[in-house]
Amino acid sequence: QVQLVESGGGLVQTGGSLRLSCAASGSNLNLYVMGWYRQAPGNQRELVAIITPGGGTNYAALVKGRFTISRDNAKSTAYLQMNSLKPEDTAVYYCNARHRISGAEYWGQGTQVTVSS
Repeated sequence: QVQLVESGGGLVQTGGSLRLSCAASGSNLNLYVMGWYRQAPGNQRELVAIITPGGGTNYAALVKGRFTISRDNAKSTAYLQMNSLKPEDTAVYYCNARHRISGAEYWGQGTQVTVSS
């Protein structure tokens, strides 16, 4: 079992920045691919970025070049640095942990990000 707690969301103006954190507990984070997803009202949850235990990353086209995912395995924490934010980035952002072998998945409770125009 993995427990995930997100923090760092809030209200920011267009062009601003936020840094989300995802603190994990309950298991060895080295075994998990960490990801950030988001869901805007009326939309399906969508992938934002993922990072493997070794540090390999992948980004959604809409955020590439603006967002950076990172992880600190020693602190069992994943991060999402979001720069040049746009109103269309407004959503609830969720942290995800997926076991690299079993595929077992865990989700955080989400943190609201609102970008005002």
